[in-house]
Amino acid sequence: MSFVLTEEQRAFRDVMRSFVDEQVAPYAAEHDRDQTYPQESFDACVKMDLPAMQVPAAYGGVGADMVTQAIMVEQLARGCASTSVTILISKLAMLPIMNFASEEIKQAYLPRIASGEIQGSYCLSEADAGSDVAAMRCRAVRDGDDYVLNGSKYWITNAGVSDTYTVFATTDPTARTHGITCFLVEKGPGVEFPKHEDKMGLRASPTGEVVFHDVRVPASHRIGNEGEGFLMAMHTLDRSRPTIGAQAVGIAQAAIDFAAHYMKGRKAFGRPIADLQGLRFMLADMAIRTEAARALVYQACATIDAGDPDGNLSYLGAAAKSFASDTAMSVTTDAVQLLGGYGFTKEFPVERFMRDAKITQIYEGTNQIQRVVIAKHLLKN
Repeated sequence: MSFVLTEEQRAFRDVMRSFVDEQVAPYAAEHDRDQTYPQESFDACVKMDLPAMQVPAAYGGVGADMVTQAIMVEQLARGCASTSVTILISKLAMLPIMNFASEEIKQAYLPRIASGEIQGSYCLSEADAGSDVAAMRCRAVRDGDDYVLNGSKYWITNAGVSDTYTVFATTDPTARTHGITCFLVEKGPGVEFPKHEDKMGLRASPTGEVVFHDVRVPASHRIGNEGEGFLMAMHTLDRSRPTIGAQAVGIAQAAIDFAAHYMKGRKAFGRPIADLQGLRFMLADMAIRTEAARALVYQACATIDAGDPDGNLSYLGAAAKSFASDTAMSVTTDAVQLLGGYGFTKEFPVERFMRDAKITQIYEGTNQIQRVVIAKHLLKN
């Protein structure tokens, strides 16, 4: 499958670039430094209808194709990686709703996500159940027309900020993956947020623990049937990982843009360092890797748009996410090197780009797990 961006997609990219430069990027350093939620940036995104981009038109959204959504995420991440997460996380939380929930649940929640009225979080990981999802201990027990939910979830983006939580819990602890069930839980009594992490990167995006104490969840808020949660979780991650790749591409592009600008103004040995061949080659290699990552991300997104005709989405999504995030880490590290001692200071943004890039190698499945997925596809076992 091959593709070229359409005229509309290129125009959207240009609009997003200007929007981010004017209304998102100027606040990024402050929120990173103070570890505060980028509310003005999120509000600006809502005015631009960006949350609606990821929701089907039938439920009040725009229903943009995945390549266009990747363009949106890439441009947001270029200006502020934390802001890109505030938009991404509700999509992640709502993917099980879009694909597996009842019509009643879709009508009740998707329009409010699209309008920016509410946000959602995705609750899969636990303290001892990250890559090994089947080890989760969060438990849901049926009690009449409700389930009673107890347990905790770790590393939850937007913990405390989000209004709804897509929670995966075991309804049959003896069945491992076949005992996991998905629920939509509203913030309210019994839902607590006791701890937020002091993170290296994405400091403006809150990450914390979500604890459930005897939370009653209506059976109507169960997504799909009991025991189908693990398949839903994997189906969801296959379709969200390419946009993590887009986020990584945006971070890498920000590093390239800043490094190129810096190289033209910084002088050494009586001339701009942009004239030094060794540094020019570094910048060229940064751009080569980033363009390759962008192409792979768009390819994976185009595969989603096409309905995964060859059954390769798990493989392509894993490849796009791991390659793009590895690229972001190497490119941002090189950007720090190109700035020398200045790159090691908070006066310049490249150290923030490097800190933000790191998490893209970890969340939504570490890159080691992505390589397990890729090898399994190649070896068919």
